[in-house]
Amino acid sequence: MNVKIATAQYDISFLDNWQAYIDKSTRWVQDAAAQGAKILLFPEYNSMELASLFGKDVYSSLSKQLEAMQTLHEDFVALFKGLAQQFQCLIQAGTFPVLVGPGGYHNRAYLFFADGGVDYQEKLMMTRFENEQWHITSGKELKVFDTGYGKIAINICYDSEFPLLARQQVEAGANLILVPSCTDTLAGYHRVKIACQARALENQCYVVQACLVGEAPWSEAVDVNIGASAVYTPVDRGFPDNGVLACGELNAVQWVFADVSLEGIATVRAEGQVFNYRDWPLQCKPVLAL
Repeated sequence: MNVKIATAQYDISFLDNWQAYIDKSTRWVQDAAAQGAKILLFPEYNSMELASLFGKDVYSSLSKQLEAMQTLHEDFVALFKGLAQQFQCLIQAGTFPVLVGPGGYHNRAYLFFADGGVDYQEKLMMTRFENEQWHITSGKELKVFDTGYGKIAINICYDSEFPLLARQQVEAGANLILVPSCTDTLAGYHRVKIACQARALENQCYVVQACLVGEAPWSEAVDVNIGASAVYTPVDRGFPDNGVLACGELNAVQWVFADVSLEGIATVRAEGQVFNYRDWPLQCKPVLAL
């Protein structure tokens, strides 16, 4: 099955009101859908622009903005649920920090289905900033989602740098891994980029990265954002020689589009020049000589 994917290089805005966020989100989804995209991916912490609705005292505080944003959580879910139904597409709407207990937040990546269904993956591996300054904690469950395009997985930014997470997901049937990311240095962007390419190579699957871009000096959380969204593939026959199917311009505000063939994953795993996916267990056999 061929399907067009759109991955966003999304900029943080300073919003005048909730309607401005509705209008911006609708415009992004409408633009992608108008070009035939059926799977849309937004970047990690894209929702943090909503903190601008609460005034300087809130958006200047890491803790206050998390608390204030909970008042918009249900509206955020309802908005993207409606957009997925309206435009008949699958939307991974970036991430939203969700209160899950007394003072505890998880970084949650929602997946919205065209039939109105909603599910989510929570971030499992937390960065130093999340742990030490923002106090956002790890989720516990690793998921694979059944969709009309086959099984899809989500690795949230830093999660992509830990190969055993993606491996469990592809062994459970995922041929496509979505990676919403947020990085504030060029090195951070390249860490996630390299991880995405490595996951695509070793699992012989598609990996799609979305990046937050641009500067938001008003924001205590996402003031600097660097990256280029891309669609990565196996590095084998039938795919690009460098494993890059599509990549955006660094830090530009844009959609990046690519047509992918999920059936091609089964073919390359069975007939490729190498069998990275099949040979994974072989690396466990050698014993380190000490």
